[in-house]
Amino acid sequence: MSSRRRTLLKVIVLGDSGVGKTSLMNQYVHKKFSQQYKATIGADFVTKELIIDDRHVTLQVWDTAGQERFQSLGVAFYRGADCCVLVYDVNVTRSFDNLNNWHEEFLKQANPTDPERFPFIMLGNKIDIDGGNSRVVSEKKAMEWCASKGNIPYFETSAKEDYNVDDAFVSVAKTALANEPEQDMYFQNIPESVSEAEQGGDCAC
Repeated sequence: MSSRRRTLLKVIVLGDSGVGKTSLMNQYVHKKFSQQYKATIGADFVTKELIIDDRHVTLQVWDTAGQERFQSLGVAFYRGADCCVLVYDVNVTRSFDNLNNWHEEFLKQANPTDPERFPFIMLGNKIDIDGGNSRVVSEKKAMEWCASKGNIPYFETSAKEDYNVDDAFVSVAKTALANEPEQDMYFQNIPESVSEAEQGGDCAC
């Protein structure tokens, strides 16, 4: 039996529909990318095991549907989150402009004890498209936004090319751990899937 401390971290991924949230997660966990787009309905999660500073960490990464009608997913979905990942498409101005809404929505629903210090990370995805010629949101603009929110870490990613994806999620885990150095969440096991009934009920996280 491993003597390493085991920690479960719940990570919520938010952003507009089509920015590549599911693709980023699939690339990180399964090393797969699909050109076919399928909208996520409601919420789903994937898990990834990793070792950080001799701690055995399980990232439970929750994917959300970005469509407006699914924005209010309920307090149970956000409850217990250890980090929030905000994703936008560098080629779509609106997806960047809407980050303020997602940031506020998370803080309102999750209601963390210390909103000023709660760990966020921002990902500017799809930097591979058209060799970068279609880009409309500059890295400078994104960095300025992050600075205005308390110096949120920022990564530019490509789920398709697997660029910066691992680095981004490792940073997610490290940021979440750094925010709660004294709080360990031990767990027996993680269910493979969550039924609709369980999603609608109280979260045991």
